[in-house]
Amino acid sequence: MRKRKVELPIIGWREWVKLPSLGVDKIKVKVDSGARSSSIQAVNLKTFDRDGEQWVRFKIHPIQRSIKGTLDAEARVLEFRSIKSSNGIAKIRPVILADIELLGQVWEVELTLASRDNMGFRMLLGREAFRDRFMVDGGRSYYGGRPDRKKKVNRGPKTDSEPQNQGKS
Repeated sequence: MRKRKVELPIIGWREWVKLPSLGVDKIKVKVDSGARSSSIQAVNLKTFDRDGEQWVRFKIHPIQRSIKGTLDAEARVLEFRSIKSSNGIAKIRPVILADIELLGQVWEVELTLASRDNMGFRMLLGREAFRDRFMVDGGRSYYGGRPDRKKKVNRGPKTDSEPQNQGKS
């Protein structure tokens, strides 16, 4: 018997998501079908016991290349898992469960907690998180749209003493 083909929604290789259970209103993720697990940038990890279960308290820097908007979060530890990073080095990381929202869908994903401050994206969405849920268009981004950005203050035209923007940025 042949499986019936199901039309899945399409997402791009980068998307904006919400993590409501962690208090994250928006974070840009790299959708990576080459990575099995998902990972979020987390620093100052402190494990503790709550009602006989192991929990972790940590800080999230959701804005790329910035520590502004740091969020405090905590979650129950699902397990500690050996994760091999893209450089081939394996490290033991805590794994938590968190709700994620993308294209109007909300579901629970496993997230490993790792220092991603030096990485291009503060979160990596691995294939286990979107398997049987979305198709990925590796040539496009932001099928789910972009969040509203704060408007920059117009400071008027540049003077001769200010450098002019030469070329594309």
